[in-house]
Amino acid sequence: MAPLLQKRFFCSEVPKKWAVKQVTKSNFAESMEEIKHDISTSDFVAVSLQKTGSFSAPWHRAHPFDTAETSYYKAKYAAERFQIFQFAVCPFSVNASKLVAHPYNYLLFPRDELKLGMPSYSFSCQTSYLTSMAREGFDFNACIYDGISYLSRAQEDKAKIRIGNPRPSPLILDSTSTPSVADALFIERVKSRVIQWKKTCKKTKENTHDALMNSLRKLILGSEFYGSRPCITIDVCTERQVKLALEMLRDFADELVPVLIPGRSGGTQAVRVVLTSSQEDKDLFESELQRLEEEENKKVRGFREVIDLISASQKPVVSYNSLNDLTFIHSKFIAPLPPTVDEFASSLSKIFPCVLDVSHLMTFIGPLRKVTNIPVAISLLNSHFFAPVDIEILYKAADNEGKIHGHNAVRISHLFAKLCSILKIDPNSNTSDSQVLSAPALTESTNIFNALSTSFEESIDEEISVWTKSKRKVNCEQLVYLWGFGSENTAGKLKTMLHNSHSIFSEEFDIRLVDKSCAVIVFWQPGLAEKFLDVMNNIEKISGSLREMVSEGLRAASYETYKRACKLDIWEANLGESLDRALEDSEYLIEATPESTPIEISCSSDSVINYNDL
Repeated sequence: MAPLLQKRFFCSEVPKKWAVKQVTKSNFAESMEEIKHDISTSDFVAVSLQKTGSFSAPWHRAHPFDTAETSYYKAKYAAERFQIFQFAVCPFSVNASKLVAHPYNYLLFPRDELKLGMPSYSFSCQTSYLTSMAREGFDFNACIYDGISYLSRAQEDKAKIRIGNPRPSPLILDSTSTPSVADALFIERVKSRVIQWKKTCKKTKENTHDALMNSLRKLILGSEFYGSRPCITIDVCTERQVKLALEMLRDFADELVPVLIPGRSGGTQAVRVVLTSSQEDKDLFESELQRLEEEENKKVRGFREVIDLISASQKPVVSYNSLNDLTFIHSKFIAPLPPTVDEFASSLSKIFPCVLDVSHLMTFIGPLRKVTNIPVAISLLNSHFFAPVDIEILYKAADNEGKIHGHNAVRISHLFAKLCSILKIDPNSNTSDSQVLSAPALTESTNIFNALSTSFEESIDEEISVWTKSKRKVNCEQLVYLWGFGSENTAGKLKTMLHNSHSIFSEEFDIRLVDKSCAVIVFWQPGLAEKFLDVMNNIEKISGSLREMVSEGLRAASYETYKRACKLDIWEANLGESLDRALEDSEYLIEATPESTPIEISCSSDSVINYNDL
């Protein structure tokens, strides 16, 4: 329980201009060691994204009537369309009432620096988002010309194949399988060639007088040079031959170093064998290969190195809206988003095992349940509770640094610290194991896309949180979407019209406007939604004013139709148009729908969505 309202106290945490390190392409490399140290010495990492857009229509946003599945479809659609221009990262620690923060703000732009068509040929922008960024002093020229590019992990794998840089390969153990005749012939031929080549290289060193004969021997055996070291190339046709060659080279491990040459279409094109002069020379060469590979990886990864640092630290990631932020992060820096929320949660848990959602943590404090803005939430907490937090930022901005961006990550850290103080949570007692958080409020606010995801193989009821005075569970089968009633009607008028249209509406029901074109009806008595849909689908059963409304274009559909529209990416501006298309989609109509456990949604009869509030 949150403490009772208390008198407001003015303290030293009056909002001020926080110093945030601004990172662009020009100072990205030097900032990497700094943030690596800051992440390792902090307990949490707050993240905040500045995107080029989010939701193009009111119904595209997640609503109280959305399940985790439909919420994920909506977040996925936004993440695949829009781009991240700013990525604020704030490693921080909380000790009693002191917050030590290390904020960074990275300017990003998906530039095709390697001329490979990645990370992005195009992306969408919303004018309202760009206008807001311009008002805040965002430098679009700096973003385009000095923004840090990146490749996702999946794109990096593709890029390495297309670039074709050689990569070192460890010598593998002998295979337990019996080699075939073809395998034995391949091994014998390659081994004989390597032995002859080694002898020739050594003779060349011993006998420098007969230069012509030495050159002819090298030419016949296919000897080359890898830098200043002699090498020989073993052509391979299959990955099996690569394995056989590496197994054979174990016999010469004291002098030879194998390097794999990737093919343009993937796989391995050849194994290049480099001869070193001593163990010291071999160690030096292997170090050179590793350094070159790391330098190439840095060029390819770009900003994703920061994501990899956060992932490797296994520190809890703190976000304000984790589903929206993490779908963007997964899409841009990990791999294309999977089709279902279960697969998304599974994939993300391997990267970030612990993600804390501050917006969910806010619901444990009554006055914050209807707040959707971080500064407003902090202001409200300051006016209702005595929970001072002293913020210490060690970074000192230069006088000529210009406009400071990326404050939101600091605000998230600040809000998290205040919430922990008010809820009597000691954050330090929860960071010894990033995957196990002992405080119930933190546990319920961790990996919420995991907790809400519905598995088709397990029986799980899903409850969607709504900011209402009292919750009433309703199965999604008790929801009906209604459209074609005209844009001038309010929820109240529509409810009155329906009351007088059919006997079904004599029972308790509620109605919410989703947008100007569509409303959702909640039938509190089970079975009524199915009866109403049966009436709407049978013109002979319709009479009175309801018949007149249907003749004027009134239509109705089940929750399954709504879910179908989201699943099939039918994102029209009006929900009514999307539902029309979902009903007409022939591919889905012939698809067998698997049986699934009914999902329960928490609703309240006193909570009505007004279009003007969307």
